Amino acid sequence: MFGKKIRLFTLFGFEVNIDFSWIIIAILIAWSLSTGFFPYEYHNLSAQTYWLMGIVAALGLFISIIAHEFSHSLVARAQGMSMKGITLFIFGGVAEMGEEPPNARAEFYMSIVGPLSSIAMALLFYWLYAVGDHSGWPVAINGICKYLAIINGILAAFNLIPAFPLDGGRVLRSILWRIRGDLNWATRISSQIGSFFGVALIVYGFYRVFSDNLFGGMWMILIGLFLQNAAQTSYQQLIARKVLEGESVRRFMKSDPVTVEPDTTIEQLLEDYIYHYHFKMYPVVDSGNLLGCITVKQVKQVPKEQRHERTVGQLRLECSADNTISPEEDALRALSNMNRTGISRLMVVEDRRLVGIVTLKDMLRFLSTRLELEG
Repeated sequence: MFGKKIRLFTLFGFEVNIDFSWIIIAILIAWSLSTGFFPYEYHNLSAQTYWLMGIVAALGLFISIIAHEFSHSLVARAQGMSMKGITLFIFGGVAEMGEEPPNARAEFYMSIVGPLSSIAMALLFYWLYAVGDHSGWPVAINGICKYLAIINGILAAFNLIPAFPLDGGRVLRSILWRIRGDLNWATRISSQIGSFFGVALIVYGFYRVFSDNLFGGMWMILIGLFLQNAAQTSYQQLIARKVLEGESVRRFMKSDPVTVEPDTTIEQLLEDYIYHYHFKMYPVVDSGNLLGCITVKQVKQVPKEQRHERTVGQLRLECSADNTISPEEDALRALSNMNRTGISRLMVVEDRRLVGIVTLKDMLRFLSTRLELEG
């Protein structure tokens, strides 16, 4: 879903990131507000005032989306779900869950609190607007409060649409899950509705493009494509989790991984390993004991003139829970680690000895074969 993410801060134990796409959209929002919305609504203000209103309003939208996603994360954590963090991207924000909700009740509370928080913020900003309008606050301040009241109301209404993976779709899934007790069925139905809604937005977007609004129509098409893809992907991810449930890492690992000795030079590593096997990471092993790992990213940082004398042992990274796993660990844990860290190869370790490598590619191949044979 995301490209390059920038870490902003950590609050209440949640890491807040911003995708590069959000920076672009934030600039466009500030520009459109400064040159379109505010000049149309409020006449005879200076260009500097319009730009200040646009920038402050865009920051207010940023804070509103953060608050919306934080409400999801706090309730999810209270319900026992692990949350990886919050990321703002081109279509808004997302609270990244490391796993499916444990039950329908937890999903309902986690999902409904987002729109409720947006409604609360809409009411708060409208109250500020009403107070300011009655007390004679500057037009610029009142205009910003009114805009934030409107945009939070729109955010709440859009998220309440019962189309998965929107909040409303998750609320619908929780209700279906509670009624029938079948998460697969509930996800399939809510995902189909989400996919249908995405197609409807795409069709409406094309209508807008060829009728009266090129920019608005293109935006609708993009949102529709995103929702359709997200709905289908969410269901596929759930099926993948069900297929892997109960399988151990040992089943998927390769017991004869390519390893590197610590006294290997970087030059030898390049010629005999990286250019030959094309892996991004290599375990560093001495007499069967895992000392750490070395990555292509580290090798790139070594100047060419030093590669014949620098060794793998000097550059190796220490092992951590991010890049190692036990052979008896559940395969879902391995998949979750890969998803959380972006690492596609994990070292399988038992009593400090490397016993194998498990890769995302091998797990996906198993999923594909099993789904093809068993449906």
